[in-house]
Amino acid sequence: MILKKIFKFLLIITVTVSYANALKQDEIKEQMTKKIDNVLLILEKKDLSISQKGDEIIKVIDEVFDYELMARISLGKETWNSLSDEKQKEFVKIFENKLKKSYIEKLEFYNDQKVKILSLKPHNNSRLQLETELVGKDENYKINYNFYNKAKDSEQWLIYDVELLGASIIQTYRQQFAGLLKEKTFDEMLVLLDSSNKKQ
Repeated sequence: MILKKIFKFLLIITVTVSYANALKQDEIKEQMTKKIDNVLLILEKKDLSISQKGDEIIKVIDEVFDYELMARISLGKETWNSLSDEKQKEFVKIFENKLKKSYIEKLEFYNDQKVKILSLKPHNNSRLQLETELVGKDENYKINYNFYNKAKDSEQWLIYDVELLGASIIQTYRQQFAGLLKEKTFDEMLVLLDSSNKKQ
């Protein structure tokens, strides 16, 4: 139950993407510290509704997550490669909306937690991992942000996954989608996910 609640809080500070302001390696710790601090300040605002907080948080964090890669990994290489470009784009958009909706709904779980940046270290050969810690009233939890360099000839570091206590958000979604695809066609799964996104 505790792990589930922390995952819900984690979704508050980990959603959506744009490549316009990808980070350089020596900027990661400083910029992520600023972004996380800004998110926590927004969560503390008493004069904003949950949806308004969600809109403000998206503006803060939408520059550092590679949403397309996250969607591709969560679906699995075999299924992803079997899709047309049009279907891939449709899935990415629906997956993006799913995460946005999920974290906005989970804003109510915020309870004055703090996040500490611990270290930035090599991860899986050419990748990097930013270690952070969610500081709660009773216990602390490690949260790791995994980065990869999107560009071949320059630095464009973006987040492609987040781990909590060794559990990957992307692998969690991958298991969910794999389970759905055992019972449904890809198009049926898209309809199910899209209709879930539209529910109030």
